[in-house]
Amino acid sequence: MEARVCRAATPVVLAVVFAVFHCPASFGAGYRTTNFTVDAPTPQLAKEIGDAAERWRAELAQEWLGKQLPNWSKPCPIKAKVASRLGAGGATSFVFDQGQVFGWRMTIQGSRERILDSVLPHEVTHTIFASHFRRPLPRWADEGACTTVEHRSEISKQENMLIEFLKTQRGIPFSHMFAMKEYPRDVLPLYSQGHSLSQYLIYQRGKREFMEFLAEGMQDENWPKAIQQRYGYPNLLALQNSWMDWIRQGRPPLQLAADVAQVAAVDASASPSSEWQSRETVIRGQDPAATSVPMKLASASVYASPGSTARPSVNAVSTAPVPTTGPTAAQLWPAEKNAANAIPVASVYDTSRNRGLVRR
Repeated sequence: MEARVCRAATPVVLAVVFAVFHCPASFGAGYRTTNFTVDAPTPQLAKEIGDAAERWRAELAQEWLGKQLPNWSKPCPIKAKVASRLGAGGATSFVFDQGQVFGWRMTIQGSRERILDSVLPHEVTHTIFASHFRRPLPRWADEGACTTVEHRSEISKQENMLIEFLKTQRGIPFSHMFAMKEYPRDVLPLYSQGHSLSQYLIYQRGKREFMEFLAEGMQDENWPKAIQQRYGYPNLLALQNSWMDWIRQGRPPLQLAADVAQVAAVDASASPSSEWQSRETVIRGQDPAATSVPMKLASASVYASPGSTARPSVNAVSTAPVPTTGPTAAQLWPAEKNAANAIPVASVYDTSRNRGLVRR
């Protein structure tokens, strides 16, 4: 995928991919809600998907922002491919231009169950972040935070991948990860670490504080200052060491700060009700799409349902249950000695460049 940056008011297209597998289209029925139009194989599926998308939009906006999003000026079209053995996945695109976000498009596929409890919440969370920040988020935070809304069984896959990466010295030092405006060559550790760190911070201060932290850090790119002011860590190395200790201990539950817990309790009573409690995550890779647009940003996720014929094009990683205790210090990587991830590929974020290219 090629990214070009134009002068002055530059439209930005962000493609967030939650697995794309090529299958014949089978669209047939339409359904419209306030913020979505759905094209699905049957009228029943179209209605079910549209209503679920609206519920996820309301529920997740309340969780992350503490308020509802205003309705979009134009609904987001959703094209759904639904089949019991179809690999679950999707892609969402939108345009940033002069502080506005628009041009929503979403394609989803998979079994009915995976679409409703996994693909939709993942994709809708990206639209909530885009609507709120109206600019691209750091990739580790965007992908990491979206994983936190997914089902526990899939989060376990990310956690197992993380341990594998740390044991094989594929981890990314925080001093590099926070500074990344470019994808590393070894991209999957970015996603698993991004999820783990996002969850670690959310456990401590909740989703609202996490959003405030991102907003503050993106203002001037001074992430050490933001992490110190919002979470009390004196620098990124202190945060990294604390996070690593948590991983070694087996990710024990953390107590939410009392003031945050009180706000969360109030929000829980005010949040829109939802029957979609089953949430799943994905194993992430990068999209090799080659469409050329002004400063196109892309990421991808790879997920295959049990028994699916689709297979992710990533290195196999063990998905055995996470042990109750984490690996020892000797088993995990000495972060600051890991230089492999310091070698970037061409950026999709750096607006000082005229061209950027992202490859798997």
